[in-house]
Amino acid sequence: MTSTTDATDSPAPGSGSGSGDTYGELRAQLDTLTTEAFRPELSEIDRLPTSEIAKIMNGEDATVPTAVAEQLPAIAAAIDATAERMARGGRLIYAGAGTAGRLGVLDASECPPTFNTDPAEVVGLIAGGPSAMVTAVEGAEDSKELAAEDLDGLRLTADDVVVGISASGRTPYAIGAVEHARTRYGALTIGLSCNADSGLAAAADHGIEVVVGPELLTGSTRLKAGTAQKLVLNMLSTITMIRLGKTYGNLMVDVRASNEKLRARSRRIVSLATGASDEEIEAALAATDGEVKNAILTILGGVDGPTAADLLASSDGHLRAALDTSRTNRTPRTT
Repeated sequence: MTSTTDATDSPAPGSGSGSGDTYGELRAQLDTLTTEAFRPELSEIDRLPTSEIAKIMNGEDATVPTAVAEQLPAIAAAIDATAERMARGGRLIYAGAGTAGRLGVLDASECPPTFNTDPAEVVGLIAGGPSAMVTAVEGAEDSKELAAEDLDGLRLTADDVVVGISASGRTPYAIGAVEHARTRYGALTIGLSCNADSGLAAAADHGIEVVVGPELLTGSTRLKAGTAQKLVLNMLSTITMIRLGKTYGNLMVDVRASNEKLRARSRRIVSLATGASDEEIEAALAATDGEVKNAILTILGGVDGPTAADLLASSDGHLRAALDTSRTNRTPRTT
């Protein structure tokens, strides 16, 4: 197994590691995958000047957004379904092996500081556990049973969303996660892969297959496939959070100010949303315990901190709805 790829070149689950028949069968599978295809025109790329290799690689990367664009209807449908479940209290859970697993963990870990989500709301599972983020865990990606155990450990519910991620679309851990979540718990499932007609997409409620073609280095799916997966995961988490009211326009009003940079950003966001003076902004943040969304509501809605909190709670955290309510309930001035 190679720790930097989607791990498609290890024996199938339950097979003998020294079986010639097993490897022959698996090689036949790999021969059918676009992500594993050999490109003879690049067979002497190592002889080229560095600048030429960089130019070729940059050109390869430029094709990824087009491949993602072809899947936008499927991506949008998956996002709407995800937002619906999360609005009911469900969680977004990524499951993958190798690069795919690491990308899921990365996306999950960035949601709390960006959208002020609880760490348990968006979760990344990687085959082999946290240590697999930096060190290969041999055979972990081959186990559907391990995926089931990991999901059971989260006490999955029907309101949860499980996203299996696999460049090849055949990784047992990712497929096992989707199958177990769907059949055992009735959770919503999404399969993200980079090959058409993949087993992962077939196992999921929503299949997203971003076909980026053969890699610059044969089978190194941390390249174009990894980039495609990152782009889709960016969309999945970001647009879901927009649908859940975590933004106001394109401002991150649920940002968690956990360091000096984010504290400065918080003040800038309040300024951009309200046009208020620095003194007004500081007073609003002080009145709302530093909560950006609440501070904006106190300024634009003309309410105090506790009222802002109540309005947001009754609006399920949607600032625009809370603002509409505050303006409707505002007592007209008398002249």
